[in-house]
Amino acid sequence: MTKNSQQRLLTLTARKLDIDTHQELTIYLHQDSYVCHSEGFSALSRVRVNSDDHSIIATLHIVRGSQLTPYEIGFSDSAWQHMQLTDGDQVWVSHPKPLESLSYLRAKVFGHKLNEDQIRTIVNDVVAGRYADVHLAAFITACGDRKLDTDEIIALTRAMVDSGSRLNWQRDIIVDKHCVGGLPGNRTTPIVVSILASLGLTMPKTSSRAITSPAGTADTMETLTEVSLSLSQMQEVVRQHGGCLAWGGSVQLSPADDLLIRVERALDIDSEGQLIASVLSKKIAAGATHVLIDIPVGPTAKVRDQQSAKRLAEQLRTVAQALGLQLRVLFSDGSQPVGRGIGPALEALDILAVLENSPQAPQDLKERAILLAGELLEMSEAAAAGKGQQQARQALEQGHAWQCFQAICQAQGGLRQPPVANYRYNLLADCAGRVAAIDNRLLSQAAKLAGAPVDKAAGIVIYKHLGDSVKSGETLLTLHAESPGELDYAVEFLNAHPELIQLQPDPIP
Repeated sequence: MTKNSQQRLLTLTARKLDIDTHQELTIYLHQDSYVCHSEGFSALSRVRVNSDDHSIIATLHIVRGSQLTPYEIGFSDSAWQHMQLTDGDQVWVSHPKPLESLSYLRAKVFGHKLNEDQIRTIVNDVVAGRYADVHLAAFITACGDRKLDTDEIIALTRAMVDSGSRLNWQRDIIVDKHCVGGLPGNRTTPIVVSILASLGLTMPKTSSRAITSPAGTADTMETLTEVSLSLSQMQEVVRQHGGCLAWGGSVQLSPADDLLIRVERALDIDSEGQLIASVLSKKIAAGATHVLIDIPVGPTAKVRDQQSAKRLAEQLRTVAQALGLQLRVLFSDGSQPVGRGIGPALEALDILAVLENSPQAPQDLKERAILLAGELLEMSEAAAAGKGQQQARQALEQGHAWQCFQAICQAQGGLRQPPVANYRYNLLADCAGRVAAIDNRLLSQAAKLAGAPVDKAAGIVIYKHLGDSVKSGETLLTLHAESPGELDYAVEFLNAHPELIQLQPDPIP
């Protein structure tokens, strides 16, 4: 009997089970499946599934009820999509060949340095769907806590770029920016894109969803317009308006990064080496030539001190230079949140207020966006040294940025109003004084417990910043939630962490 004939004996009827396993490819067999008995498969086995046209390696789960017969195989949504099946198609299963890259992964777990070929093999297997989430988690952990040296970060970045599409805009200067994070409400990107595009620069902005924060730029923009653009749609928006505000995962730029981010989010890990590879691979794949990196530094930001900030900046510069990218680093104040809203819809409202030049717009968000836009104007030589912020301010205050933002949103599917949460809770000051400290990490955690970023309307509105005077009984912040249960979780967390906003009594005259 030939090998192909033997495989065909293990044929099963395919069924779509409508189970969302995110990007992990998952299949389901009945506990009495003859395939399980003949091949020795058990729960969590890695299994190769073949049709006449496609093949995947997936994680097996066993069902005991009547969802499947012993002669059927069920597919999660992602596995079904990869196999491009219709109900009733015939597939066959087998043991996959051992992955050579898993030996490289094990070497990294034990602290060995990997060369460029080994890292590229790992990344290619990740993108091909050959890694289960447990393997991705092991890789992320093995590379955490500065366990990647500069050569490995360069190799990882290059492999991640080569794993997906790479855009070429046929222009000498393409600008982009990124904030390393850890600062709630710091949603400057849509404002910066609008300012720069209105001044004639090209900024095709692809952003990720939140990893450890209550909102990413893609989460926030999704409350205002469509962000899941195809590559051709993105290119057309940029061609017409000079910029876009799209989710990077929809255009397959550095797809390995999107797979790793999903597991990083579950682990609540965002390690330095992978952060550098993630950021720079996305910028290079999107066609950027000039990139500004914002590193907020503060006691409860992601980067807590100047020494750590300088080390990260040096690594970023070294990797960018090796890959032919012009890069500038800006150290900014990370001592407190930016703006008022924390969470997708609430941050979107701040963005609209700044772009519309509303008298109620948060001035710190406005000034931060002008600073970043001015740096990029000077970096790209679209403004003379020292004149960038002035040009950026004029574009914003004269309404040109707002017009450009509206045009971009209309081209991406239309501009809509952000959703509003039905459940709220006010945290009141129990004494008078001045705000002495705000814990960014606790504030982010409270917003996530309220439901952000999954619940788009959930999050926090904060009314006081460092140095502000507070009266006893005055509202410090308002929790927003889409369900009473999540509101209760967040309220309980606030009550357990009174240090989230610390007040210092005013001196007695």
